[in-house]
Amino acid sequence: MRLRSALMAILFGMTFVALLTALRWADFAVFRTARDFAFDQSQRLAPRTYEPVPVRIIDIDERSLRDQGQWPWPRTLVAKLASRLNELGAAVVAFDVLFAEPDRLSPKNVMAQQEGFDPDILAKLPDNDAAFAAQIALQPVVLGFAATRDSQAMPKVKAGFAFTGESPFLAPPRLTGATLPLPALEEAAAGIGDISMNPAADSTVVRTIPLFLSDGKQFYPSLTMEALRVAQGASTYIIANAPEREGSISAVRVGDFEVPTTAAGELQIYTSPERSDRYVSASDVLSGQDADLRSLIEGHIVLVGTSAAGLLDIRATTLGQNVPGVSLHAQAIEQILTKRFLNRPDWADGLEIISVAMLGIVVVLLTALVSPWVAVTTGTAVSFAALLASWNAFRGHGLLLDPTFPVATALLTQFAVMGFRFLTTDQERRHIRKAFSQHVSPAVLARAENQPEAMLLGGVDREITMLFMDVRDFTTISEGLSPTALVSFLNKLLGGLSRHVMATEGTLDKFIGDSIMAFWNAPVDVAGHPAKAAHCALAMRATLRELNDQDAFGLGRPISIGIGINTGIACVGNMGAESRFNYSAVGDAVNTAARIESTSKEAAFDILVSASVAEELQDFALLDAGSYALKGKSEQARLFLLLGDGKLAQTPEFQYLREAHAKYLAALPGVPDGQAKILRAEAIKAANAVMPELERFYTRLGKGS
Repeated sequence: MRLRSALMAILFGMTFVALLTALRWADFAVFRTARDFAFDQSQRLAPRTYEPVPVRIIDIDERSLRDQGQWPWPRTLVAKLASRLNELGAAVVAFDVLFAEPDRLSPKNVMAQQEGFDPDILAKLPDNDAAFAAQIALQPVVLGFAATRDSQAMPKVKAGFAFTGESPFLAPPRLTGATLPLPALEEAAAGIGDISMNPAADSTVVRTIPLFLSDGKQFYPSLTMEALRVAQGASTYIIANAPEREGSISAVRVGDFEVPTTAAGELQIYTSPERSDRYVSASDVLSGQDADLRSLIEGHIVLVGTSAAGLLDIRATTLGQNVPGVSLHAQAIEQILTKRFLNRPDWADGLEIISVAMLGIVVVLLTALVSPWVAVTTGTAVSFAALLASWNAFRGHGLLLDPTFPVATALLTQFAVMGFRFLTTDQERRHIRKAFSQHVSPAVLARAENQPEAMLLGGVDREITMLFMDVRDFTTISEGLSPTALVSFLNKLLGGLSRHVMATEGTLDKFIGDSIMAFWNAPVDVAGHPAKAAHCALAMRATLRELNDQDAFGLGRPISIGIGINTGIACVGNMGAESRFNYSAVGDAVNTAARIESTSKEAAFDILVSASVAEELQDFALLDAGSYALKGKSEQARLFLLLGDGKLAQTPEFQYLREAHAKYLAALPGVPDGQAKILRAEAIKAANAVMPELERFYTRLGKGS
């Protein structure tokens, strides 16, 4: 049954693991969310270290708004900002700002709203947008566009693209329309890039930035990539697509820098904490009061954006911080310049699915076949190893390998299989308790619960010690009692005697009328089972004496019993049918014990044991009873009288009795009747000091001789 239980647990566990593996293969949104959370925790434990690189943010901050006025500023002021940055030696100026509408503060636009204003004069008025366009045409400037579903307009592409192999146009997020800079600004800019981060993302946390968007026929670069391209004076992006995989990108090269990407052409952001030295206030650039500005700007990729809360360009990072959107563009460029990349390789999903299956199988086998504590310890170690492997991959190689589902699989599988084992084991234990609770002691029952195979219908051959007890002259007793009084008599007698079976770790097989059948060493091993049976018989004798002394039965006469004990091989198990059975023992050894009990009446002594039992009772007070013909046996059996335990065996009285007893038995038969009477008298005299009841044995033995 234990093997069957283990096999059932393994089958259940394997089914459970197969289900979890299928769920991981399906990769539902909840699992992707858990995976992203795990990767976020890795970054929080080990964020990217900030390294000084030529990247700077010109921040339209709260101070700039106080000094220069509310946003949007006049385009002439923005042109001045661009001009100042050019003078300070910026390698490129990338605006993380949309210039989609004409400047409402432009004189031409203000006067155009006045009725009756002379068109000729209007044409001569300054146009702030034209001034801004003229300025950015003089220097390397990148403007931004935003992906939107409300427009079908597409941005101008200022760069070329080269790739080999299968077409990668279907890899990036889809661009169906965009909010664009004013045509004059778009025409004048050296580059046009997407500022909307990841329009297809389903989370507010920015974890990836698409390096390109696509309409299926053309790539549209991000602000990050355009800033890098224009800063280097490059004209073309080189896209490496995965071999023989259409619609997949593995890396992008721009100028001197190669950027590994996801299959969708996204850069996995490796975030570093916000730092003030990334930023320069736009107010300081416009005022020109900071003497150190040139060292902060010259040769740098300069990104213009805003941290002012009212301008609503605040994004959540993997570190749990809210930062300006322009900060993430800057961090992406920092990663590329420092080559600090995170990578989730194409084989990661396959490895994780295999890990789920392998870890699950290992946990199932451990949980089903070993002890729960070993399984829990090993399962915990396996889970910790998976976490450690994921952490080492992240720290050492920048690999994003998900530990959550493999670990969850190991833990869930372990708890599921342990729960299954508990339920099935609990059912087996209830079954065992139901079958054994009235037959064995609590200690033996607890051990039997751990050996459920003993409950299989059928039996096993094993050595046991059998005890049969029977009431003498029961027919005469029953004739003098009413049925109710007879039941009361039996309950008191059998209840008082049978408790010693359980007290000595025996199994109370059954009550057969006025008889008790019990055995030792089944269903569980009992060390020294012949001695345990002997102690039980002696305890029964002592209890019966107490009951007789108290006249507990109210019969006015003592009650006598006979006990026979034998050790041998018997078939022990559940006898009967699946729906109704008894745990019992059958075999020649059992029959022999029953015959020995019957012979105790012939021998006129209450406890007889076989030679096989006597061999195991060397320390007990035993006397040779001689050989007897047992009913149904072709050969006589040598039997022994059980007088007491080892304590009695050590007394001088018993030593003397044993010598007198041996002399008397050795003289029979073959000695003159007079000499036999003398030896019998000596034995009876010796017995009176130890057990006066032996006189009946010697008297019966004398008649037999």
